[in-house]
Amino acid sequence: MESPGVALMLWALACLSGPSTGFPNGKVTEHFPKHTVEVNVTEFKPGDRVKVSLSGPVFEGFFLQARNAENLEGPAIGSFALADRKRSQVLTCGRVKNSAVSHTSKSKKSHLDAYWIAPRDAPKRIQFLVTVVEKFRVFWVKIPGPTISQPNIPTLATPVVTEVTVGTSLPVSHLTQPFSASDCGSNKFCVRNPSDCDPGARDCFFLSFKRDHVDLIVVEMSGPSDGYIAFALSHDQWMGGGDDAYLCISDSHHVDIKTASLTGRAYPEFDSEPALDEMSWRLADGLIQCSFRRRIHFPALQGRFNLDANYYIFMADGEVRGMIHKHYRQPLITDGKFNVTGPAKDIGGSRSPLLIKIHGALMFVAWMTTVSIGVIVARFFKPVWPNSLLFGEEIWFQVHRALMVMTVLLTGASFILPFLYRGGWSDQAGFHPYLGCTVMALAIFQPIMAGFRPPPQAPRREIFNWLHWSTGTTARILAVVVIFLGMDLPALNLPDPWDTYTMMGFVAWHVGTDVLLEIHGYCLIHKEEADILAHERDSFTLSKYLFALSLSAVPPPCSFHNCCESPRYIFEWRNVT
Repeated sequence: MESPGVALMLWALACLSGPSTGFPNGKVTEHFPKHTVEVNVTEFKPGDRVKVSLSGPVFEGFFLQARNAENLEGPAIGSFALADRKRSQVLTCGRVKNSAVSHTSKSKKSHLDAYWIAPRDAPKRIQFLVTVVEKFRVFWVKIPGPTISQPNIPTLATPVVTEVTVGTSLPVSHLTQPFSASDCGSNKFCVRNPSDCDPGARDCFFLSFKRDHVDLIVVEMSGPSDGYIAFALSHDQWMGGGDDAYLCISDSHHVDIKTASLTGRAYPEFDSEPALDEMSWRLADGLIQCSFRRRIHFPALQGRFNLDANYYIFMADGEVRGMIHKHYRQPLITDGKFNVTGPAKDIGGSRSPLLIKIHGALMFVAWMTTVSIGVIVARFFKPVWPNSLLFGEEIWFQVHRALMVMTVLLTGASFILPFLYRGGWSDQAGFHPYLGCTVMALAIFQPIMAGFRPPPQAPRREIFNWLHWSTGTTARILAVVVIFLGMDLPALNLPDPWDTYTMMGFVAWHVGTDVLLEIHGYCLIHKEEADILAHERDSFTLSKYLFALSLSAVPPPCSFHNCCESPRYIFEWRNVT
């Protein structure tokens, strides 16, 4: 699902919320709901399918349920069947399977249909309720829909209810200039990317911590983005697991400063109150800048980490389109754990983990170097060392085997590294891991198959040669595809598009080398065949001449003794029949 955060929020609001909504700043803006729910019947019987239609102004998310009209706070009633599987899905709410319908993505929509299936133990009256998210901070909770009833039961009038759009207490914009890095390493703990960059520059991500009191610390954060910038404190180098996150979100020419917890790959769990003080921000020159104060120690129940401990520090940025989206690229991660309240430091980090860098480098060496050279040696260098041996085997075969074994070892070592880094399988890498596993399997299969190679004169040798070539060629092609897919993954953080151009250059060089060697080999073979034919023709002509000479009664003219025995004389008479 493309926007799990919206679905999670709607599920929580619709399944768990009461009939009223609270606002931390006390500001409420009232609006009549603009979205409506319609049904195609006014009465139902158990087992009936009732068509339910949601329509209105364009919205991103929704959550539709049926409840007992006389107990709207009770559990969901009945189940739903989908009319549009691409844009809607059924969910389980309150342990009732398929008891709600929600969206599958944040795509804009203005109309959706679903079918409600009445259960056997349905109450006398059913009312449909819908929660709609129009955009990030504008939503309506439990908009009342029509009420339908079983036969001979009077219907209830639908009450007129107003809901609200969310008002947010905003930090004050009183920053007037970019932050300064002059105190980094002396009075401030700073994280910068690139290292030593100026916080006022458009390519600089900056984060600083400065103790302001015994139990207060000032945090400054800035970076180039038109969406959001964020940092998080983590116990490990893998985002999630309840990490402590802080986000500066730019929207409609102002900035919201929020705190959240990060659990796995799910949408951030924002706190109802940021628990921060003296929040301020500035938008200028393509930069988001924000600062705030927070206590060093927090009660454990509030979900914030105590700052006087060692943590990995993450920095990320991304888009805001109605809601925040996944970061543009791999977050910057510090190389080790740091205590931001300890001695002042000026550090950097990496947007590509070391294990992932090694993984990419080993795969590149294996499938763009060793395997290619090994194939060239086996294909084109047999005639170069026809009778030379190394450790009892032909030189070309020993070199070929050594390079192929090296390829398998490099591939195996590289294959393990992503699993060590991720701690398991990655669902975020697309087809790359699946094709990578296929390449690993083929790489292992090749030497196993080579161990059962038949003798050169065996009838099955041709079958082995064909299987060996086809398996190796398939592995090489897939490996190139896997490398191209891997270069686009955020974890590798390669400079796009130059990484693609460079890889295309390597592939073109290898293909061109193979083609040139094939042409060269063809020319050599053609020349050898021509020389052999010429030699055979000369030998045949000489034989014919000698045969004719033996039958001739007239000896050939000679100007000196035994001149007819010289090769020169013989070839001068090669045309004699």
